[in-house]
Amino acid sequence: MYFVLTTSGRTLTATRVDAAGAVVGEILVDDLAAFVAQTQRAEPDTRWVWHDTAAWYPALLEARVRVNRCFDLRLCHAILRNSVFTRESSLAKVRSSRWDALAQAGHAAPVDHVTPQHSTLFDFEEDDQALEDGELDVLAEFLSQLEAVASSTETGRLQRLLSAESAGALIAAEMRFAGLPWSAQAHDEILTEMLGPRPSTEGARPVKLEALVEEIRTLLDSPRLAPESPAELLHALSVAGIQATSTRSWELKQLKHPAIAPLLEFKKLQRLMTANGWSWLDSWIVDGRFRPDYIPGGVVTGRWATSGGGALQLPHLIRGAVRADPGWKFVVADASQLEPRILAAMAGDRGMVAAGASGDLYEGIVASGAVDSRAHAKLAMLGAMYGATSGESGRLMPRLARAYPAAIALVEQAARSGERGEVVSTQLGRSSPPGAHSAAYDDSQSPAQRAASQEQGRSWGRFTRNFIVQGTAAEWALCWMASIRNQLTQLSDAAWLTDAPHLVFFLHDEVVVHAPAELADSVAEHVTAAAADAGRLVFGDIPATFPLTTAIVDRYDRAK
Repeated sequence: MYFVLTTSGRTLTATRVDAAGAVVGEILVDDLAAFVAQTQRAEPDTRWVWHDTAAWYPALLEARVRVNRCFDLRLCHAILRNSVFTRESSLAKVRSSRWDALAQAGHAAPVDHVTPQHSTLFDFEEDDQALEDGELDVLAEFLSQLEAVASSTETGRLQRLLSAESAGALIAAEMRFAGLPWSAQAHDEILTEMLGPRPSTEGARPVKLEALVEEIRTLLDSPRLAPESPAELLHALSVAGIQATSTRSWELKQLKHPAIAPLLEFKKLQRLMTANGWSWLDSWIVDGRFRPDYIPGGVVTGRWATSGGGALQLPHLIRGAVRADPGWKFVVADASQLEPRILAAMAGDRGMVAAGASGDLYEGIVASGAVDSRAHAKLAMLGAMYGATSGESGRLMPRLARAYPAAIALVEQAARSGERGEVVSTQLGRSSPPGAHSAAYDDSQSPAQRAASQEQGRSWGRFTRNFIVQGTAAEWALCWMASIRNQLTQLSDAAWLTDAPHLVFFLHDEVVVHAPAELADSVAEHVTAAAADAGRLVFGDIPATFPLTTAIVDRYDRAK
């Protein structure tokens, strides 16, 4: 059963829709938090339908009401509008609308409209007038989405994808609400050890950075050099007789000069200062918690993004400041070799599935005789998934193709489709954007134009080759987190989210659960069981395994 939440002026209506998509009644709601809580007690499987989880759910969490299930129209619209499974639906064929703009924006600003016992529920800003004037007809959009799924060529897969995507939106809001436990004191100590004491003047370099700058200036004979500036640094290197085409660390490492070592150290520390220094600490750590704004589906493959704080790029050094509360533990789990395992399961390549069954997939590939070393197995698999056709990876590819023909054929087919400008899809039905059709054989173009078009096609083919793997891995991760969330709710008698084990961090193939110490072992078992659940949800009965590396720690940096 669904309740579709719509607004008109200051009036909130919950429209009841049955599983078949029939409207069966309306309720005027004075207090949304109380209504949701009461309804879920009576009917726990109720699914709340709204235009955007990020706009509705935070205020419910503030009112200490946790939603069991939802249907996020913004996220689901983006999937259904583009999926090859729904290309014949009315939703896919209708002209562009405000729903498309909302979906493409990637994230809607939260609407501050729901407070406990608040009879005046909605105070819209100008940007939200679309909800009042009918440009976002929430009920009509929901019914259109239900029709698109029902008439699709893969209804079951799409239903699983939409459920997982919507569950991910709930999890993102809950993780932001709960926050990742963070010690500002420990963070300051890390910065002080690495950089020196915090400068008293805003914008000044810490003493260790300043010392490195002076050393670099001396070794390059450039007394006023600001090495933070790529243009200035390239000029100073050139004057010193060092030929560099960029200031990227990987290129600088190839150069021989006394200034290179301190320059690389400066770049490392400057990156720390810029990305996670004291300004970051002041801005992002509040009341001992880091609360990034996650954007589910923020990447075209379905991977998450963030709108600030760099949550998906936390360096290992800074993770030492991520500390569990007293009496609590972190359960940290990451999926080992996820993408090649995803490829094996997608392709139904029994040989590759078997290679990973014993634990280390790359060692299994070596044991099969396909290649002669683990390093070669990893290199060959990365080449297969990312389209490296030259060098050592290219040399190993024929051997990999002979050993695992179904897996390699799948990514090769995706690459050829991309080169032709065609769309490819993940296991559950998220489809790639269309590419430009190759004009490599267009006689009306010059040889140079045909060559450029051919290279463009190859580049897009590399994208589509990886899209199916990375996108399906994102689907598996969503199903994994959704299963973890469901299992954690049954693990503790605590009535509220942050009093019980709860997810606090997610990074593509890694999760962190904050749990009371006495429950940590049970949480680890549930997280492992959830990985198996995710495999069955995405791939059915294919006997693919998704082993985890799991650690129970007080500090995030001690997990690996």
